[in-house]
Amino acid sequence: MDLGLSGRRALVCAASKGLGRGCALALAREGVAVTITARNAETLERTAEEIRRATGATVTTVAGDIATEAGRAAALAACPEPDILVTNAGGPPPGDFRAWDRDAWIRALDANMLAPIALIQATVDGMIDRTFGRIVNITSGSVKAPIPHLGLSNGARGGLTGFVAGLARQTVRHGVTINNLLPGPFDTDRIRGNAGALAAKAGLSVDAFLEARARENPAGRFGTPDEFGAACAFLCSQHAGFITGQNLLMDGGAYPGTL
Repeated sequence: MDLGLSGRRALVCAASKGLGRGCALALAREGVAVTITARNAETLERTAEEIRRATGATVTTVAGDIATEAGRAAALAACPEPDILVTNAGGPPPGDFRAWDRDAWIRALDANMLAPIALIQATVDGMIDRTFGRIVNITSGSVKAPIPHLGLSNGARGGLTGFVAGLARQTVRHGVTINNLLPGPFDTDRIRGNAGALAAKAGLSVDAFLEARARENPAGRFGTPDEFGAACAFLCSQHAGFITGQNLLMDGGAYPGTL
């Protein structure tokens, strides 16, 4: 299927590895010129070169923290009029809510709620003027089923979800869609980092804990960044103009609900 994206411009945040990288690679394969951001300049440049070699696409890098005003300003300076915006940021650490002070909550909100909103605010009117835009926010399966030890993420991402639900109904008539992609268990550094304490509590190594968790998933495995990227690319395509304000859960069937 031709997604109709050749020649478009995309800003993909936190894209040096994991799910962000999967999205950037999938868009580049469709002929999109991508600008990718991440905090680690060395890893970011290595990823950019890999995407260039694999796709032949134009890849621009911007090293910085997208959760900060300076990081966002640098990213938007490099890609001031994106047709596609993929927001993403590392999730806050797990823990017990009793240990989180105001600063911990502000950091979570800055990264996982306020930064995406600021990026949308900076780009959506240009998309409306050009009568085409696709915004995809990488959130979390916790939006559907909160994860007890990820309370900071549950709260911040839930706030973003509510904001998007209202805005997406206002922009779609102008050719601009806004949707959220909700990852469940994917084979990324994030899942390995969060597994440490749980594995220790269960008396298992991290590898053994993750292998058991993968087997328990209805799919019998974790998802891959390539699968996630392909879903993102479709939501950004010319064929997805009637999909907006939605939360697409990708978790291998782990969520047991009917709706």
